[in-house]
This record gives sequence, structure tokens and C-alpha cells, in this order.
Amino acid sequence: MNNGTVLLANVRLSDGSAADIRMAGGIIEEVGPGLDAAGAQRFDGGGLLVLPGMIDGHVHLDKTLTGLPWMPHPAGPDRESRIATERGLRATLPPPAERASNLVRQAVALGATAFRSHADIGPDIGVGHVEALLEVKAAFAHAADFQIVAFPQYGVLAALGTNELMDEALAMGADLVGGIDPIDRDGDLDGQLDLLFGLAGKHDVGIDIHIHDPGEAGLLEIAALAERTRAAGMEGRVTVSHGFCLGACPEDVFEHLAGAMAEAGMSLASHGGGASPLPPVKKLRERGVELFVGNDDVRDTWGPYGNGDLLIRAMLLSWRSGFRADGDLAIAFDCATAAPRRVFRQDDRGIAAGAPADLFTVHAETLAEAVAQHPPRGLVFKGGRLVARDGAYLG
Repeated sequence: MNNGTVLLANVRLSDGSAADIRMAGGIIEEVGPGLDAAGAQRFDGGGLLVLPGMIDGHVHLDKTLTGLPWMPHPAGPDRESRIATERGLRATLPPPAERASNLVRQAVALGATAFRSHADIGPDIGVGHVEALLEVKAAFAHAADFQIVAFPQYGVLAALGTNELMDEALAMGADLVGGIDPIDRDGDLDGQLDLLFGLAGKHDVGIDIHIHDPGEAGLLEIAALAERTRAAGMEGRVTVSHGFCLGACPEDVFEHLAGAMAEAGMSLASHGGGASPLPPVKKLRERGVELFVGNDDVRDTWGPYGNGDLLIRAMLLSWRSGFRADGDLAIAFDCATAAPRRVFRQDDRGIAAGAPADLFTVHAETLAEAVAQHPPRGLVFKGGRLVARDGAYLG
């Protein structure tokens, strides 16, 4: 009879060695060749490469159209058109929990074992999207971990009542305070930051703020965030999402801001978007700024691209960064695994005794091949439990 122990036999580690992996109680007990399988539920890894479960560090689960018939993309190229299009179509779509669940199942089958998802909040939708993602979090607790960001898509000051709605969302169980472009969206850098840091202090949570603003506005916002973070004693609890301005500023400005971010323990979430400047991955990491990746929008009214595959996201980050060497491709994979774990204050050791039993197998010879070619997945385990096989979610 199975004693709660699971043995994943006949896999290859990223160093090329053959091994078995024994898991119990949600953690990896032992890694090595020829492990004892007595009383364990045994799975044959087929000699495939085994890698740590991936983390989608920035996604909008509540926006996705995954699982629906194909829809032409009607929005214009600017953000205001995308916001207006989303608002106009929202009432015609299935509930956000249903659509989010479709994407979670798909992403888990591709090796994702955790998500940090933003959930829209605004006067027209209240906290309904946060409620939906809390429902998804509970339904898929066996298959993935979730952090939910209360995200003021329309601004905090510009959309009356949003601050109170964010307060309500955090009291309900949202994990982080969100924000968006204080200068462009609200026209008041200090005003929005006052509210965000006030909510973070009240609820003892971190902040994850979208900074799309280019040029001087974005640079001012990041500098102010670093100063506020240190003043509030929130080192290690503030993330800038996107931060495109860091990829298009003079070297001396970059060095100053990267140093300020590192001193404040700030992290950067990037989706490697193709039309915007890409913050320099290796330079930020070398200066002590944790950079991690997420899919951002996955086939929604904002854009038709994506399927939730974080190996593809790591490949895109590599491609845009000019990465070709195996070591650089490994950096991109780290941005989808260990780096977000460090930001989320979790165990970042990967496939090691005592680490979380979150892992997947993939049809690749090496880690670099897995990133560059994003081949099919084999088995996916969350907490030592098999949750997907051969690209299909098992429930």
C-alpha cells in the first residue's frame, strides 16, 4: 500500500547525471541513483530531463480568453483603446473564474506550479475579480500556489472609490497592493504612492506596481518608489512590473537607479514584451536587483498571443537579451524559477533534498535546449502529487 511517498524514477538532472527522486509530505526527501521504492507510488520518468516547477511571476488570469473560440483582436495599439475594448467586451464573456481556470489548467500542464496574478479593481467591477481569483486559488490549491495583487487598472485617484475597493480586497485575502503609472494614470506621483504605501502598511503586505511610463516619468516613479520603500522599512517587499524606462535610459541614470533599487531590495518583473525597451537582465542581476518573468497577458482582449508556457517566456527573454550561450539561457530559466522564489521568500534550491517537491520533466537533453526549444512536457508534480501528464492536466 502507498505510504504517501512518491518515487520519480529514471530521470536526468540538469548536470546530466541519472537519478531517482523520492518525495513525501510535499518536499523532496532524497535525490540520487537507485533509491529505495518500497511502499512508494512509483512513476517512470523515461530518462527525461527533470527541472524545478516554474513560477509565473506576472500574469492577468482574470483577463484571459483561454479556452474560448478564437476572437479577432479588436483593440487599437494604445492602452486606452485596450482598456475601452476590454470594458466593452467584458459583459459578453464567461465569468473570470471560468476563464482563469482554463489558463491555470493549461499552464500547470506545461510545468507552472505557482502564479502571481493581478486582479482588476475599479468602480465598474468592484472587487468581483479578486473574489473570482480567490475562488480559483482555492479550487487549484493542490496544483499550484497563488498570490493575488489588487490591481487598480484605471488608476487609484482617477477612478473614485478605488482606494476603498483595494482596502476591501486586501481584507478579503488579496496578497499584495497593486498600482499603475502614478504620473500618467493619476497625474499625482506622491498622491498615489501615499495611498499604496498606506494600504501596504495597514494590511502588512507588499506592493507590485505597473510602471509602463517611458522616459523621465518612469524614472521619477522608480526613484520615488525606492526612496519610499526604504523610508517605510519595506525592503524586499516592493516589485516594479515592466519598468520599460530602465531599458532606454542613459548609463549613468541606469546605474543610479539600479543601485537605489538594490539598496531598497526592490525586484523587477518583466514579460520581455516585444514592442517596448527591455530592462537589461544581466546588468540588473549583477547589481543586486532580482529580475523575474511572467507571461503578463495570455490571449486576452489586450493581445492575441501566449498559451501560458513559461519556457516560451524564458526563450523570449533570452532572444530579446541576445542570449545564446548555455549559461545565459540558464539565467533566463532562473528568472522563471529560483528568482521569483527568492522574491516570494521561498526555498529556491530547486531539485534538492528538503526543497519543495514541485518539478516537471521535459523532452530535452539539457536545460539550454529546454529554454531554446520549449519541447513537450512529460510529468508535472506539485508538492509531490502528479498533477499533469504529457501536456494534459489531471485535476
